[in-house]
Amino acid sequence: MSVDITRLSVEHHRTALGVGETAPRLSWRFEGSARDWYQQAYDIRRVDDDGGEIETVHVDSGESVLVPWPFAPLGSRSRTRVKVQAHGKSVSTGWSSVLEVEGGLLDRSDWQAQVVTCEQQPFDKAKRPFRLLSAFHVPDNAQRARLYVTALGAYEIYVNGKRVGDEVLAPGWTQYNTQLVYRTHDISAHLRPGENWIGAWVGEGWYAGRLGFGGGRRNIWGSRPALLAQLEVDGKVIARTDESWRWKYGSLLESSIYDGEICDTGIEDDWKWDDSWNPVETLDFPDVLPCATQSPPIREIQNIKPVEIITTPSGKIIVDFGQNFGGYAELLGTPPSAGTIELTHFEVLEHGEVNMRPLRTAKCRDVVYNRGSWKGYKPKFTFHGFRWVGSSPEVHRMTSRYVHVNGWNDIKADDIVGIVVSTDMERVGHFSSSHKLLNRLHENVVWSTIANCISLPTDCPQRDERLGWTGDVQVFAPTLSFLFDGTGMLDGWLKDLAYEQSVAKGVVPIVVPSVDDHFNLPSAVWGDVVALLPAVLHRFTGDARILANMYAPMVDWLERGVKRDPATQLWDPRDMQFGDWLAPQVEGSNGITDPHLVADAYLVHVTRVVAHVAGLLGYRDDQQRFEAEAEALLAVFQDTYITARHRTVSDTQAAIALILHFDLIHPDQPEQRQVLVQRLEKLVTKCLWQVATGFAGTPIILHVLAENGLLHHAYRMLQAKDSPSWLSPVLLGATTIWERWDSMLQDGSINPDDMVSFNHYALGSVAQFLHKVVGGIAPLEPGWRKILVKPRPGGTITSASVSHVSPYGKVSCGWAIVRDTLKVEVQIPPNCSAVVDLPESPTAIVGSGQHTFSMAWQADKRFPPTVSRPHFLPPITNTFVP
Repeated sequence: MSVDITRLSVEHHRTALGVGETAPRLSWRFEGSARDWYQQAYDIRRVDDDGGEIETVHVDSGESVLVPWPFAPLGSRSRTRVKVQAHGKSVSTGWSSVLEVEGGLLDRSDWQAQVVTCEQQPFDKAKRPFRLLSAFHVPDNAQRARLYVTALGAYEIYVNGKRVGDEVLAPGWTQYNTQLVYRTHDISAHLRPGENWIGAWVGEGWYAGRLGFGGGRRNIWGSRPALLAQLEVDGKVIARTDESWRWKYGSLLESSIYDGEICDTGIEDDWKWDDSWNPVETLDFPDVLPCATQSPPIREIQNIKPVEIITTPSGKIIVDFGQNFGGYAELLGTPPSAGTIELTHFEVLEHGEVNMRPLRTAKCRDVVYNRGSWKGYKPKFTFHGFRWVGSSPEVHRMTSRYVHVNGWNDIKADDIVGIVVSTDMERVGHFSSSHKLLNRLHENVVWSTIANCISLPTDCPQRDERLGWTGDVQVFAPTLSFLFDGTGMLDGWLKDLAYEQSVAKGVVPIVVPSVDDHFNLPSAVWGDVVALLPAVLHRFTGDARILANMYAPMVDWLERGVKRDPATQLWDPRDMQFGDWLAPQVEGSNGITDPHLVADAYLVHVTRVVAHVAGLLGYRDDQQRFEAEAEALLAVFQDTYITARHRTVSDTQAAIALILHFDLIHPDQPEQRQVLVQRLEKLVTKCLWQVATGFAGTPIILHVLAENGLLHHAYRMLQAKDSPSWLSPVLLGATTIWERWDSMLQDGSINPDDMVSFNHYALGSVAQFLHKVVGGIAPLEPGWRKILVKPRPGGTITSASVSHVSPYGKVSCGWAIVRDTLKVEVQIPPNCSAVVDLPESPTAIVGSGQHTFSMAWQADKRFPPTVSRPHFLPPITNTFVP
């Protein structure tokens, strides 16, 4: 009956070096076999470097997530070492490991460094990366060294020839007018007494690079990439960027996000101080104070070896990595002769040949001018995203991410490696089942999440876009938050959103950071992220501060951002709405569902959400006001979109699913739900269980079916294999989620539309159904303090397991059908409880520990649902194939 603390952390930081909070909240996770263990009190102890006690604070409380900082506030550079012990009724934990918390540079006066750059480069072209260099002296008795560094652009920094840190594309992408993120590095081991040198590469990154489709724009935040760095030893500044630094170009001729990198190996990247280095130019210090961030950095998180080297019919050399991912290729070997090597990164083989069309204007190529001996190559300030698509059933077995190699015809698999890059979020959620195709589908969701979280949540990682589309992350947030701890990244992105919204006078742009004013477009589903994403983060983390920080933007969205019809207070019908974006089986991208029905359904729902948030934060007047507004909007919604006999004016799966999911049922007509459920069943059957929804309907359709007595239909739709379906791309070799259900057609051709991506996560929101319904776990209270365990087996799946590392510890549920028995294993972490709701069994409430349940099982006789037609009509091919 043990219980232990496995991790002590502050706020949502993965590490506690250089935090920006003066009183960071503490959290600790548990593990152990103790049954029904609940914390009743805790001790937090501050210790010295040798572990000796300085002071201990005892608190009688059951809280273990984001508890108040009990000591004096942190100042700039101040260090505190803490550990914690928790006490239950009969069992106490041991002391946790010691966590060292160190403040960053918190005030403007802490920064003595200046912003330095090279010469002014052409405004209308990609900026050439440049190098910076300086020397400094280290005293003999130096103990602790810290480097604080950021850039207007992207940087890579070295001390005495050793690279500092392991992040790439640092400091990442933010709205630079409101957040200029710096990192704190412990470089004590890099230094030596006496003379030392510090150098850096600086590139344009997102700051000055080309962004946006249709050619995009350059220099959105500035035209001069620059570095800001300050090196301190034992709290004293011994080196800083200033006018004494020097700059010089090097082997990188070009490096941009969309178009890739050009490297000339004939130019030596020496770091010798001589007259070839030029005096730097200094720029004004940024208007915004550099800030620490809770978002993990972008890192190289995995290497992938090639699975095959292919020669196309036209003679092109293709390296197949067997997986679509975001990142780049590294050349390891040395080519046999001098010449130009060009690596073109792409997603699609169409009829056996390279297809670059989906990348639009993005060149996605890295070029090496090989002028002699060199020790391998990988790019510094770019990334690419690509995947495989086959051209015939014979090659559908392959799932590839391709690089076309030009100039190295005899390249071998050992000469090149694929490097996956992403924001280094902690993986916290897993799923597996007896159904191999569903397992592959889930892996595809994971891979698309990784590829589309490079600094911030984006739509795709490959073409001339890669933007922070608000609608995509809004629908995908529950899935992302289950799979990864993306709280730090998403919380930082929300700060950018709040700034962009204030600039746009209440309107939430459809892209954040906004790269052009035409993205400042008021649109439901997309703009509603301002309320719905904080609500999701609160549900998964229990952090009410996220709600508090975003409450004013939520209200601003409802009061100024939503463009309303004065007569109804619903959305103005004259304005464009995306609606059920990218629904299949129709011409165009908006789908057959009335886009204003979608917008107004969301408006009622979001108004209720903001009312609930107001209540949680103690704003009672606002709560009552928004509750009344929601009731009034619901009445108008009913009058506008639902007939007296409960049919919707937009007779689609998405329309009905939204009404049922958001509970937009007439309060005095409960029979309305039954009518709508029956109609939804008919529509699903009419489509032969193929997907008929887009952005708005897809995340909820299976849940709505399962929650309204149509679980057998949900499983048939989930397991459908004909396009459009979730499994049809898997059968065509997909290793990520596609933007369109038919990004690749059944004959191996690529969809002729100019908006075709093979790595978009939005439609992968189906994974939430795998986690919550198939696997059977979800939070009942914010932060998973109370858990719902409610697996609902169905279809042809005979076993499944799901787990999530919550703020309290690991939650898991595994079940298997063995003959006529359903066996369920549940793990609940200490300090939590769960409601266990199993089929045909009484609901149970359990505490922490392992719990086993067993019950008689009888398969759903309604599965698979079928459809029949009169004998005088052609038969429908609707045989279910497991």
